[in-house]
Amino acid sequence: MVTRPRLVKGLVQLYTGDSKGKTTAALGLALRAVGHGFKVCIIQFLKGGAYTGELFAAQRLYPNITFRQYGVTCEYSALLRQGEEQCRACGKCFPREGGDNSEHQRLVRIGFKAAEEAILSDDYDIVVLDEINQAVHLGIIHVDEVLELLDRKPPLVEVVLTGRNAHQALIQRADLVTEMKIIKHPFEKGIPSRRGIEY
Repeated sequence: MVTRPRLVKGLVQLYTGDSKGKTTAALGLALRAVGHGFKVCIIQFLKGGAYTGELFAAQRLYPNITFRQYGVTCEYSALLRQGEEQCRACGKCFPREGGDNSEHQRLVRIGFKAAEEAILSDDYDIVVLDEINQAVHLGIIHVDEVLELLDRKPPLVEVVLTGRNAHQALIQRADLVTEMKIIKHPFEKGIPSRRGIEY
């Protein structure tokens, strides 16, 4: 019987900051891990757009990567997936500070339960909690819940937290913290999100 490889030690990584690259860094880590035979679960909070390139790629790498989304779906999702529409940056699929985030909160609760199950299951070596930082920042989930889950993390499981506005307690808890900082961005020139690059 062949056993899958296991990490020597599982740590907590955190990617935050105002610039592009947080999810991309986590996905790069996932791709590297799969290349070495590790199993990865990516749980996306506040993202329900079933049109992202990472979702398509993960489907091709299944069962080594499991990809689950817990966010409000874009009404143009099917057209975006087919390349017949571009993201309009309308913001309807993202929660707003001070807005009615009840549907986002409902989906994040379901996603957090899935995250807990994935981390504690012994089925995965790496679990990515994409946009968990923003969910905490918006008050959709409490930071203490995330810290408590990290405290129960098995020693051989790596957990990656992404999203802007990382809570100071999560920064303190993480073993590796990287901040993405904007130096220059195409959005400043009015260039919208591009298929295959931003989504």
